[in-house]
Amino acid sequence: MRSTLLNVSTTRPRARLLAGASLLAATIALAGCSGGGSGGPQDAGTDGAATGGEGVSIVVMGGATDDPFWSTVKRGGEAAAKAVEAAGGTVTFVAMPNYDNFNPDAAKLVANIDAMKPSAAVIPDWAPEAQNDNISAITSKGIPVFLYNTGIDQVDAVGAQAYIGSDDYESGKLAGETFAAQGAKHVACVNTLPGTTNADARCRGVKEGAEPGGAKYTEMALPTSQFGDPSAVAQAIKGAIIEDPTIDGIFTPGQADTNAAASGIDQAGRTGEVRLGGQNFDTESLKRIQDGSQLFAIDQQGFAQGYYGVSAAFQYAAYGITLPQDPLLTGPALIDADNVEEAISGTDLGVR
Repeated sequence: MRSTLLNVSTTRPRARLLAGASLLAATIALAGCSGGGSGGPQDAGTDGAATGGEGVSIVVMGGATDDPFWSTVKRGGEAAAKAVEAAGGTVTFVAMPNYDNFNPDAAKLVANIDAMKPSAAVIPDWAPEAQNDNISAITSKGIPVFLYNTGIDQVDAVGAQAYIGSDDYESGKLAGETFAAQGAKHVACVNTLPGTTNADARCRGVKEGAEPGGAKYTEMALPTSQFGDPSAVAQAIKGAIIEDPTIDGIFTPGQADTNAAASGIDQAGRTGEVRLGGQNFDTESLKRIQDGSQLFAIDQQGFAQGYYGVSAAFQYAAYGITLPQDPLLTGPALIDADNVEEAISGTDLGVR
């Protein structure tokens, strides 16, 4: 299997993605050398750090604190926050309490950000119907918002500056194409966050990637309260593949659910028969890819999302610097047996 970053049929090729990321990094580096406020360039501090960011406050919204993926995103944001703080600004991270009452809690968290009156905000638009009014309330006050992680198609709707993150539909499509290319005949997308933009887009992509390759598609929608619940997800998958033995491919929306899926497949006695792929990954997923019991993982490169989200919001609020392109894509990246060792090295460093 050939592994590549953004190995999908899209108008955003890898070269463009990497060039944009490199240009943004260069922009950040230049700002760190010269500094400047909204009225024009200013001298750098005596230690070489940028100045002119005094009083600029960035608020970053993320997932639950016990979600490993969002811990990686936050680490990326914290790395960028060091430069913000050196320039005189501040970065505040706010998190979902859990995923039990997902849409209302997401909307409430955006409202809380509005009340904080930040200089700029970085927000994942998981549930547009629930969140968009509150996001628009922020942008209508002239406060710049950068959507990240989710919301690639909502930038104009809420008046955001840009989108930073992976393309969820393309992630799913890459997964579906990979299953079909590896001989899967019936692929099920496990959706433990039905009604959310990212999970629904991924499953739609799986369908539209798998079916042209000759695979049948099924969506397995579970209650949102089961997202990250290993026992519930494992039992649901075990039951589904016992009831329908034609299912030979399982895709999950998050790394905890991928681990649960591996358990469910094992409990059904079908390890090695049912191909497993998941969005995001952890060390367990990578070990399974190494030993051949998991086919692949889709990496949206959460560290980069947090890093570029904080950097872009601060550079815009403090200096008026805009992104070199919109959207700025961080994925999808396919992790399989060909490049799993690189991914393991990244997890050891806490950046993947």
